[in-house]
Amino acid sequence: MAPIAADPLIDLAYRHTDLQITDILARATEIADFCAANAAAIDRNGAFPIAEFERIAKADLLAAPLQAQLGGVGLGIDANTTYELLLLLKQIGRGNLAVGRIYEGHINALQLIQTFGTPAQIEAYASDARDRHKIFGVWNAEAEDGVKLHSLSDDQQNERYRLEGSKTFCSGSGFVDRPFANGALPDGSCQMCIVPMEEVATVSDPSWWQPSGMRATASFKVDFSGVELEATSLIGKPGDYFRQPWLSAGVIRFAAVQLGGAEALLDATREYLQSLNRTSDPYQQHRLGRMAIAIESGNLWLQGAANQVKAYAPMFGGNPHHPPQQSDQLVAYANMVRTAIEQICMETIQLCERSVGTRGLLPPHPMERIIRDLSLYLRQPVFDGALANVGQYALSQGVPTSCLWMGGSNAEC
Repeated sequence: MAPIAADPLIDLAYRHTDLQITDILARATEIADFCAANAAAIDRNGAFPIAEFERIAKADLLAAPLQAQLGGVGLGIDANTTYELLLLLKQIGRGNLAVGRIYEGHINALQLIQTFGTPAQIEAYASDARDRHKIFGVWNAEAEDGVKLHSLSDDQQNERYRLEGSKTFCSGSGFVDRPFANGALPDGSCQMCIVPMEEVATVSDPSWWQPSGMRATASFKVDFSGVELEATSLIGKPGDYFRQPWLSAGVIRFAAVQLGGAEALLDATREYLQSLNRTSDPYQQHRLGRMAIAIESGNLWLQGAANQVKAYAPMFGGNPHHPPQQSDQLVAYANMVRTAIEQICMETIQLCERSVGTRGLLPPHPMERIIRDLSLYLRQPVFDGALANVGQYALSQGVPTSCLWMGGSNAEC
C-alpha cells in the first residue's frame, strides 16, 4: 500500500503543525549544551539520559522526523530537509554521543515506518511519537540466538505472531518504547516488526553491556521469547529492511552524530590549550590546524550527502512502490561518507591526544570520555564492505572521475 498522501491530513491542525526547522535546530543547540554539561554525570554502565530526552520531547524533537501533515518537519523522510537533519544529529552528537546514538535510532525507526508502513500504521505510530512522546528505536543486531518470528494462526484476518530469541546492542533498553525487533520468518526472510514494550514481557541482560565507552546508551541484550504481536505490528513486507538504498543510505545519519563528537573534541582541546596559555606553540597550532581541516572536511561530506539524497528522490530513498531505477550511486556515496568521516574522527582523536597529553586525558577534562565514546561508536558493522562498495562502484563506471557523482546532472557527463 502506498504511503499516505498529504492532502487529506492537512486540516487535522495538530498543535505541532507550526514547527519550523530553524526552531528545531535552535532548540537542538540548547539541548546539546545541556547534554555536554551532564555527560560526565551519566557516564556509567546502565545509565540512561533521562533528563536529556525529557528536553528532547519538550522541544518537539521526537516529532520532528514526522512529515509535516503529521505534525513534524519531515527530518529524515523529506529529502529536501536532509542537510538540516544531519546538522541536527551532529549537534546532538556534539553534546553527548550516547544521546545522539539513541536519538538517531528514533529517527531511523520513524523513517522506516513512514516509508514502508500502511497509512493506519503511520498515523498510529506518529501519534505515539507526537502526542505520547514515545521513543522509537531499531534493534536489529543479534547473535546465534537471534529473533525468529512464528505465525500462530492460519487466519490472515486475525493473524498473530510469536517472537523467539534475542537482540543485542539494544540501545535505550528500559526506556525505548517502540523498538523494531525484526525477526526471521521460517523461509529465512527478515520481517520488520515493532514491539510495544509496555504491553509485553521481555528479559534484559544489563551484564551483557560492560563497555569502555557509550555507557549511557544502556545497550543491553534483550530476550523477546514469548512476545506475541498482532499483524498490525508488522511493518512492510519480508525483506524490506534490507532493501537499497534505504539500508545503506541511512549510514549518513550516524556519520553526522560521529562528526559531532569530533567537533566536541576539537572544542575541548582548544579550550584546554587556551587555559594553559599554549596557543602560541607552533606544534599545537599545527595540530589544531589539522583538526580544523578535518572537521570542516566532514562538514563538506555531510553537505555532499544531503545533495545526493535530495537529487535522488523527493522522499528519502524514494517511494518503495515506485523506486528510482539507479540506487548504486547513492549507496556508494553514503558509504564513502561514513568511511571518510570515520577517518576524520580517528585523526581528530589522535591529534587531541598528542595535544593535551596525559594530564588532559584525566577527569574532570571531558576529552578522555569523548574519546572513549567516539572510539566505540566508530566501530560500525561492515566497514570493509562499505569501502569495497565505493571501489566497486568506481570500477564499474566508464565516465570521467569528475562525473562519478554527478548522476547525469552535469552537461559534460
